[in-house]
Amino acid sequence: MADFHGVFPYLVSPVDPAGHVRTEVLGRLCDDLIKAGVHGLTPLGSTGEFAYLNNAQRMQVVATTIEAAQGRVPVVAGVASTSTADAVAQAKAYQKRGAAGILAIMEAYFPLSDAQVEAYFRAIADAVDIPVVIYTNPNFQRSDLTLDVIARLAEHPRIGYIKDASTNTGRLLSIMNRCGDSLKVFSASAHIPVAVMLIGGHGWMAGPACIIPRQSVELYNLCRRNRWDEAMALQRKLWRINEAFARFNLAACIKAGLAIQGYDVGDPVPPQAPLTAEQRKVVEAALRDLG
Repeated sequence: MADFHGVFPYLVSPVDPAGHVRTEVLGRLCDDLIKAGVHGLTPLGSTGEFAYLNNAQRMQVVATTIEAAQGRVPVVAGVASTSTADAVAQAKAYQKRGAAGILAIMEAYFPLSDAQVEAYFRAIADAVDIPVVIYTNPNFQRSDLTLDVIARLAEHPRIGYIKDASTNTGRLLSIMNRCGDSLKVFSASAHIPVAVMLIGGHGWMAGPACIIPRQSVELYNLCRRNRWDEAMALQRKLWRINEAFARFNLAACIKAGLAIQGYDVGDPVPPQAPLTAEQRKVVEAALRDLG
């Protein structure tokens, strides 16, 4: 199985008002992120607005990312649906297109039992020959993954990673204790990445890494070298970005940050709204302080 580790920015999906994906903008962003040292790219994570895009748009975002990466870093494509059959079809299509891994996300309308949640993720992993990262985010999912379900999924030969956005770092330690080396843990921006690395994390998949890639890679490298005092000092500086990210709409915050940096990524897909002028100033100030 491939070894995913380090900083995987959750990419934005730049879509113009007519619904066309701005492939040149996305391609340039991917190239710049790779040059900044990121370890992988994740299209169609939460920041990628997967819930607001149609299948054609999602495929174009994934294909553009894979083409821009040119094999330099792994592309782990987000798969999300309320329907198991649709999720399986997405996963197969992204593997065929050249994705190195799948980020499996569950969307839910009606509540689901543990067995149904487990079956959804298992079906995705059964359908592909590439590693699967299971993504749990109780803020957005009607049905979260219990520790028992996570432990059973970790036994699947292709499910080797979990990205947890619960904000509960104790839960991460429970997952690590329960699953050991069979499931590697990635942090979200909802956690403090340094704290997750300290307890045994393998990196983070998060939207803020789109706008602070160089600093994110520096933070990861400090952690890997056990230079915890320096890592914590840098983490404190970077935390203002995470605070802004937590206060505002996910995509709006990162798209505003990228626009400030000269990427014409456009506004979030309606009915989401862009940041207000006052909210944008918060992001501008945080980026300015980071140089």
